[in-house]
Amino acid sequence: MNGQTNTKRMSGWDLTREIARKTCCKKTFLACLLVLSVSVEVSNAACYVEPLKPVNPGDEIKGCYDSKGELHEFDSQWKTEDCYECSCSREGIDCCTIYSTPVGYDKEKCVSIFNKETCTYEVVEKNDHSKTCPVYEMVG
Repeated sequence: MNGQTNTKRMSGWDLTREIARKTCCKKTFLACLLVLSVSVEVSNAACYVEPLKPVNPGDEIKGCYDSKGELHEFDSQWKTEDCYECSCSREGIDCCTIYSTPVGYDKEKCVSIFNKETCTYEVVEKNDHSKTCPVYEMVG
């Protein structure tokens, strides 16, 4: 090639299309990053998995035993008193929180209070619990 560089001349139309393609790709990439960052924040539920285990070694496994020792049939779901939604499968017990935790609010003026009966948080003023505070972000 005796030291010459191979350059391709583009017509005005080809150059416009190439710039549009690169701009479109950058915008698509940025949109994907935005969706991913929001998805990570939104899907921040606390979950855990417990593998199946027989009550006694050598016993046949007939379902899932929860932390209270109650047997749950395979393919069943239940809610715990600690606000977890659990399911039993042949792989074990999967449990995830069913509530969202407020994180975006004025922490100097307000406090979040968890209601175990409804599995929800309420954000209220520290000095007057009858006044609710605005919440801008939740996790879980």
